[in-house]
Parts: sequence; C-alpha cells; structure tokens
Amino acid sequence: MRSIFLVEDEVELAGLVKDYLEAAGFHVHMFHDGQEAYQQFLQKKPSLMILDLMVPRMDGLTICRKVREQSDIPIIMVTARTEEIDRVLGLNMGADDYICKPFSPKELVARVQAVLRRLERKEQPEEEANLFTVEKAQQRIWYKHKALNLTPTEFRLFELFLEHIGQVYSRTQLLDHINPDSFDVADRVIDSHIKNLRRKIIDATESNANHEWIQAVYGVGYRFEYPD
Repeated sequence: MRSIFLVEDEVELAGLVKDYLEAAGFHVHMFHDGQEAYQQFLQKKPSLMILDLMVPRMDGLTICRKVREQSDIPIIMVTARTEEIDRVLGLNMGADDYICKPFSPKELVARVQAVLRRLERKEQPEEEANLFTVEKAQQRIWYKHKALNLTPTEFRLFELFLEHIGQVYSRTQLLDHINPDSFDVADRVIDSHIKNLRRKIIDATESNANHEWIQAVYGVGYRFEYPD
C-alpha cells in the first residue's frame, strides 16, 4: 500500500483529505507541524508528500527544499496564496504539482494518482516510457519514427515539457524560457505557440489524436501529460 505524508495545519481539512485518500487505497500519515513532518520523513520515506505552504515551525517550501536534498519522492504543494504560485512552480524548487485552496478532496486524490502514474511511467523500460526522442543538436523532436516540423520556439517549449512531464508552468515562466531577454511582450503570446505546438503533436500522434497532450491549467499556464 502506498504511504502518503499529509502536512496540513487545518485540522478539519486534513481529516477530510485523509478520509478521501484512505478511501482511494492509500495509507496516510497526517501532520499539523512542519518540523515534526520533516523529522518523521528522516525516519520513514513515504511514497508521496502533500505539503501545505504555511504550516508552523517549518514551512512547506523549506520542507520541500530539504527533502529534495535527499530524495526524489513526489511532492504536491498546497497554497491559499495565488501570488506564491510562481515560487511553488519554480524550476529549482522541486515540487511535482500544486493545488490552490479551496479545493475539492476528490481533485487532490486525482492529482496524487496522476503524479504516481507519472512516477510509474518513468520506472518503465525507456522504450516504453519515452514516445518522443529529442535531438538537441539538430533541434528536432521525433514521435516514434516521425519528425515533428517545429519552429525554434516550439522546439524549446516542447523540449522543456518533455524534460518535466506533468510540471505546471505559468505563461511568464514559459515566456522567460523561450526568450529571457524579452521586454514588454504579452505573456498571451505563449497561447499562440501552444496552439500551434498542440496541432503539430496531434498530427504526429494520430493514434492518440483525442488525447490533450498539453493541458491548460486554469488561471496559471500549461503542463504536458502522456495518455493514461
């Protein structure tokens, strides 16, 4: 049975989430204190951690950073402060996903299951896990034996998504990635690049034409997901 560390100082919410996770077949260790959760992590490694951003004694970002120094277990961050989203999603922070309060416990359970499925996919043999091949020197990406006809900007976006499957990126982060020296460029230009990239992926992956490879995350940005 997969074990989960749930670090949340709102007792009623934590109890509700615990009930939903256990109903889904997980074994849940619940903590209302960040320091206690981290000390327990040092003794027992869970399958996944759910970390609230603002727990007492040791906040979620600190726990995330310290855990990442020792382990690559999946981490889902929980925040009630939308201005913290870019920090949570930072390339160097190490969180695998995030969810904003208020949220549905069912949605959180679905996020947990999705993150664990991605982990299982990474553990598969390379030929099964990686449908896409990236040739950096040639600036090309292949789906099986078919090359995608990508512009340089589309290549950089798709390369980033493939390196971080399931990671959510804000439009600002994506814009900085494709053009770090840009000034006064509307971040909505990313939407146009994503639209074109989606079309080219669908053209190349005819057998998965109904799958939404690049998924919009409402109010934030985008993430790339393989089919289940």
